[in-house]
Amino acid sequence: MSLVRRTRDRGVETLTLDSPDNRNALSAALVGDLATALTEAGEDTGVRAVALTHTGNTFSAGADLRDPPAPDALAGLLRQIVELPKPVVARVTGHVRAGGLGLLAACDIAGASTTSTFAFTEVRIGVAPAVISLPLLPRTDPRALARHYLTGERFDAAEAARIGLVTAAGDDVDAVLAPVLDGVRRASPQALAETKRLLTARVLEAFDRDAAELTALSARLFASPQAREGMTAFLERRDPEWVV
Repeated sequence: MSLVRRTRDRGVETLTLDSPDNRNALSAALVGDLATALTEAGEDTGVRAVALTHTGNTFSAGADLRDPPAPDALAGLLRQIVELPKPVVARVTGHVRAGGLGLLAACDIAGASTTSTFAFTEVRIGVAPAVISLPLLPRTDPRALARHYLTGERFDAAEAARIGLVTAAGDDVDAVLAPVLDGVRRASPQALAETKRLLTARVLEAFDRDAAELTALSARLFASPQAREGMTAFLERRDPEWVV
């Protein structure tokens, strides 16, 4: 069965990450299923926009440490969201960690509930937010990103909105996104595609320039001794050996 559920309402195709057993972690299977769903939505003339959401209390826990996607597959998925000729709107009502934040940054618009939390946890398992930096660095406040990248600390939806990680946050995320979805339903498909092309040009420049280097960095770090220790410690629910 697919790990991505699909529904449609008045031209908005909702893709729901549905892998609750691992908190919608980005496994090779989930990345593949999401890429397929995005391709089909992009080619379907009945789809005006895509909404990306989740089951359970976690949008995505980041990379699945037991079945991680290849770095180039993750980079390809992020680029696919950025290049899709239709707006992609994230709807978050839960927690987002590590690689899941790359999905948010790749989306054109993101709404989050005030109960959502966020963290770049890569440094705590011995790796770096390499591939997800492709959409993050061009779109997010650099000083805030330095803090959150380097510390791995958790932050709330208000901070996520302040730094540009999400567009807006509110108690009712559907109320936050209602005018957004109404707006894209009223827009012409041609206008949406060309306007998105204008908005994403700088992000795609980062992919063209840096994707090969960052996917290589990710692969090297995940194969390192410190990453093995960090991932083992995470799975064993203990501190890694470098904690002081």
